[in-house]
Amino acid sequence: MEEKRVKDSILIMVQQMTPQDTNLAGNVNGGVIMKLIDTAAGIVALRHAEANVVTAAIDRLDFLYPAFYGDLVTTRASLNFVGRTSMEVGVRVETENLLTRQKHHAASAYLTMVAIDGNGRPTPLPPLILETEEEERRNLEAKDRRELRLNEKKKEKINHINPNSTT
Repeated sequence: MEEKRVKDSILIMVQQMTPQDTNLAGNVNGGVIMKLIDTAAGIVALRHAEANVVTAAIDRLDFLYPAFYGDLVTTRASLNFVGRTSMEVGVRVETENLLTRQKHHAASAYLTMVAIDGNGRPTPLPPLILETEEEERRNLEAKDRRELRLNEKKKEKINHINPNSTT
């Protein structure tokens, strides 16, 4: 399986927020932003895997600034880490008021995507080539998040087997 570079799957999506994206106060619904994030992460993962992918987890989703009706929302997504069958995609969302040109970091998220074969089973991924210091840094941070996730899963499994456990 041939290695692939981070830059080969990067995605930038831009969309203007319309009335159907907002609540009565004109704020964009969080679910709209979540869908944009999941869509962007899915495209990045699909580009890298060249196979169907599914969202396995969203580690963290922080809403930092609201988006409003009329705002331009830019979603940037790229790979941080690739394992055997799963990968982490980082997504950053920014808003821009087109009248004032003011921009804000609106949200960030880390998603774990899994490549699947025609039977819905996890399938191996091409290794990731890291070319810059930033890619190396993001990869190390993603490995740390992955380890935390795996440790949490172990704790949950222990607690499921032994509900009286205090670990």
